[in-house]
Amino acid sequence: MTTDIDYAQLIAAIGDAVIVSDAQGAITLWNAAAERMFGFTQAEALGQSLDLIIPERQRQRHWDGYDKTMRTGLTRYGNDVLRVPALHKDGHALSIAFTVALLRKPDGSVDAIVAVVRDETARFAEDRRLRRQLADLEALKANA
Repeated sequence: MTTDIDYAQLIAAIGDAVIVSDAQGAITLWNAAAERMFGFTQAEALGQSLDLIIPERQRQRHWDGYDKTMRTGLTRYGNDVLRVPALHKDGHALSIAFTVALLRKPDGSVDAIVAVVRDETARFAEDRRLRRQLADLEALKANA
């Protein structure tokens, strides 16, 4: 049995942010989860540079990797999760984790990049708290 899938509905229903950007890094797709995560509406995000959500101190590294991926057609983040800081519309920092997929033209060159993004801010903060607590306990043990 085959079922026709409404891909627009699928993208809209996914709980993780789905962001597509073109070869120059302009946002061409921004789902409802991206709106919730980053605070920008679809109308505000479409056509904008990914710099919209990339902290300034991370931009050079991001664009170096982005340009290399567009040029070579290769990325390791199709399988490996990339964890990086990001920005919300109101300026507060987020910790995000994402994978990417490359969309290709008929000639095989990369046309766009899809990122599936999850907000891990709470998990990152909890990990940091636990590492601090462990370090404090180890320091107490060493001083005992």
